Amino acid sequence: MSTSITKSPYTTLTNIGISQLVMKYLQLEGVNTIFGIPGATFVDLLNLLMVNRATMRYVVCKQETGAGYMADGYHRVSGNLGVVLVTSGPGATNALTGAMNAQAGRTSMLVITGEQKESQFGIDDEQEGVDLDLDVVQVYKSAVGYSTIINAAGDFPVLFQQALRNARAIPEAVSHVSIPHDMMATVLPSVTFPTSTSLYRRAFDSASPADVKAVADRLFAAKRPLILLGNGTRDALDAPGLATFQAFVERFGIPVGTTSDGKALFPESHALALRSCGYPPCQWPGLYFAPPTGSPYAAPYDCLLVLGSSMGDFATNLFSTPMVPAGPFIQVDADQKVIGRSMPITMGVIAEARAFLDGLTSYAATVTPEAASMADRLAYLAWVKKTHSAYANPAARESDASPIRPERAMAIVSEMLPPGSHVFPDAGNSCGWTSAYLALDPPTRIHSALDVGAMGYGTAAVVGGKLAAPNATCISIGGDGSFLMHGNEVSTARQYGAGAIWMVWNENDLNMVAQGMAAYFPDPADPNVWNDYYQLGNPDLVKVAEGLGAEAYLVHSPDDLRSALGKAIKGGQQGRPQVIVVQQDPSAMPPFVYAPPVAPRRSRR
Repeated sequence: MSTSITKSPYTTLTNIGISQLVMKYLQLEGVNTIFGIPGATFVDLLNLLMVNRATMRYVVCKQETGAGYMADGYHRVSGNLGVVLVTSGPGATNALTGAMNAQAGRTSMLVITGEQKESQFGIDDEQEGVDLDLDVVQVYKSAVGYSTIINAAGDFPVLFQQALRNARAIPEAVSHVSIPHDMMATVLPSVTFPTSTSLYRRAFDSASPADVKAVADRLFAAKRPLILLGNGTRDALDAPGLATFQAFVERFGIPVGTTSDGKALFPESHALALRSCGYPPCQWPGLYFAPPTGSPYAAPYDCLLVLGSSMGDFATNLFSTPMVPAGPFIQVDADQKVIGRSMPITMGVIAEARAFLDGLTSYAATVTPEAASMADRLAYLAWVKKTHSAYANPAARESDASPIRPERAMAIVSEMLPPGSHVFPDAGNSCGWTSAYLALDPPTRIHSALDVGAMGYGTAAVVGGKLAAPNATCISIGGDGSFLMHGNEVSTARQYGAGAIWMVWNENDLNMVAQGMAAYFPDPADPNVWNDYYQLGNPDLVKVAEGLGAEAYLVHSPDDLRSALGKAIKGGQQGRPQVIVVQQDPSAMPPFVYAPPVAPRRSRR
């Protein structure tokens, strides 16, 4: 008789320091890139990073907020955990905006902040962030998914595992861990260490078959349904997932739209694509929701299935009333906190996006499409696209005027970007130009951060994206105000050989604010009063970019942009940062509506 002994999935580590354990957990998670700025509160970990520099890259940024944005961009492109390592006090608080932005965007991120020695808490030690006026742990706790401090070395494994568990959960989130200087240097005599991440964290990956069937039955019974894809479906719509989903909607003839931050998850050139339904929208969704008088199709828009969206203002075109269907309004999300939060749904489902789509497409294989209604809606959709442009100002998108129209610039970018590129719009008018006038197909991805709307996000995040995908074209599109906030990270890109591209609108103005104020508070006596009020000092952005180590171009016309973008794409692939300064038509108004937003309809059917 023999006895089988299963080898333990744990290993025992002896005489190991907390800083070494941090490294081992990050290595177990597959982390090879960390963003931050060094400080004296974690010198033991800094030494380990230097010793392990061949396999663990510490990207030294120019400001801690930028480090947070870069880690966010790195996760969005790679899918790996974004890690930020900064010091106490102002290092921690500077990184907070990046962490808060990542939390709102469902980014998987771990922020590690150093802290002064526990033995010196409460005595006004420099940059202390625990016992005096600044409580960093509570500050982060109010903004991200998890925040803790290591008060006892023996607690480290439990607390650090919890931080990783929360960060890698579905939906993904941000965790913060503060580690005092003396804790970081503490040596533990013995620690039980896992050999696999599955021993301390597992992702939620299920969907109820009963829920899937109930949703499918409502969707297939509708005459004019729509599927709306949000940011939460990114992982589910990888290449195999998209192919399966696309075959499903083609078989049933169901149109597909996206939220603003889900733009291009479904190919925008596809016959079934309604493109972005979010704010500002493509022109087609509104026609699908409410056909114009005299249109050849009269059946009501009667079913909306929302997948992976929290349905905030940008996702729903300012809580648009026409988006509410005459029949079932179904929201599917892994986060129960967002179900029915802002719009009058009739059915909510808690499910992981990939599992739900797998269940939906499997069940659909057993159902025969209803041919008559499918033919009618496909005919109507084809009529809409034939008789109406997708763009609010199609003439501007074709214009050869100089200075260049932003709409035309977006057409050129759409045409020239290589497949598989990554686009990082920044805050302000760029959100409008990119959402409404870019036309993109997978595998190209767009990475917006619209929940917080932080200026400078795209400017810094594109560096993280390029470091994650050095062979892909990664471009930030933003205004000069955003670029002046975090454009210093161009030098970070140069230092680490990240050939990111920045396309910067040279307006010498915070133009979205100026245009909005002119609309809200016009001055009949001085109609141009807002034109100069928010100007930026007219910096020479080409010289700024060159001084930071970039190859820079000043463009005025469509031909200039074609030439510069072609050079930038080539130079970026050779590891050299590229900045294209665009002298745009300052009178161009993005497709925003400067009016009070529609109040959410919270009544239930």
